[in-house]
Amino acid sequence: MALRIVANRPDPSLLTLPWALPLEEWTEHVVPLPRGLSRHVVRIVRLGDATYAVKETTEEMAFREYRLLRDLQRLGLPAVLPQGVVTGRVDAAGEELPAALLTQHLQFSLPYRSLFAHGLDADSLPALIDAMVVLLVRLHLADFYWGDVSLSNVLFRRSAGGFAAYLVDAETGELKPSLSTPLREYDLTVATENVFAELLDLQASDSLAHEVEAQDVVAMLEERYRALWNELTAPEEFSTAEMWRIEQRVARLNDLGFDVDEIDIVTDWDGDQVRIQPKAVEEGHHRRELQSLTGLNVEDAQAQRLLNDIASFTVSHGLGREDRALVANRWLTEVYEPVIAMVPPEARGKLEPAEIFHEILVHRWYLSEDAGHEVGIVETARDYIDHYLMQKPEEQVASDD
Repeated sequence: MALRIVANRPDPSLLTLPWALPLEEWTEHVVPLPRGLSRHVVRIVRLGDATYAVKETTEEMAFREYRLLRDLQRLGLPAVLPQGVVTGRVDAAGEELPAALLTQHLQFSLPYRSLFAHGLDADSLPALIDAMVVLLVRLHLADFYWGDVSLSNVLFRRSAGGFAAYLVDAETGELKPSLSTPLREYDLTVATENVFAELLDLQASDSLAHEVEAQDVVAMLEERYRALWNELTAPEEFSTAEMWRIEQRVARLNDLGFDVDEIDIVTDWDGDQVRIQPKAVEEGHHRRELQSLTGLNVEDAQAQRLLNDIASFTVSHGLGREDRALVANRWLTEVYEPVIAMVPPEARGKLEPAEIFHEILVHRWYLSEDAGHEVGIVETARDYIDHYLMQKPEEQVASDD
């Protein structure tokens, strides 16, 4: 049987991997990146500058998940990027080995267990749940049925003190022509049941305080899902004298990080009442705005934080009448890039640059409050790097310990 590699971005170095060995026996090219729990054998490998997750599964399931992840990628949804499928594997004795699905490793991402192993405490649970809720809502808006919603099937990246969540396992998923309410509700039920069990498991391993009530956490998950879903999709009625509420609704969605693609506006027969309903929404409002101004591609909450700093820079330098793109470029070259350049090479794998900058801004607030005056960004950055950043664990390449 001939080895076959189907890949959307062919990497010749994939041929150098030991495909004739079962995945659990791999040692060459394997790197100590943390992995979530999985029903399958999974290894993280590095080939040159590229890092991949390799999962053994059946050929049918490998191709199905590969194609589904490509569909999610085309829709711009937060999921790991598919690299390819390997079939035709045989060992030295000629026995068939399982097919393998390859996905690109998501830089600076961690499974939830590693987050708690790195010091995440119960106070951060709401931010973790919010990230998972936003992910689930975005998938449902795109008519994606997950089927196995859990913390274990998500990777988290830090985002301005919170988190952004990415789907990492689409094995049970399916894109529907139109996602029904019963399927949405089923996904939500599965999410609450799985998260409840995962929290109890964390407590059993002493990774989460036993005082945390798992039932309260999953109740919060359900409540926040319904609140966000309603804000994004529920119809709203008001009189024609309150047309300003259309702009208010759009502004609320923008504050949540979503863009409105279309709004359906219907008036009653005598034109006294108006009914509006967002037809489609897309997450990433701040992220796209920042990227258009500076070229920086970061998480949405990070982008909102950086946009606020650009606004402060505009005011403090009296640049309110200047072109916004020119001001943003000046901020990029005079503030952001010099600060990030201060991070020593040995600390660049601890956090993403945008997250480091966010933490420096937070640190400046505390230093300024203690000093009774505004502390400069360079002085703040130096203090943060020396006393805080250097003590943080490595998150770009980290062990399971």
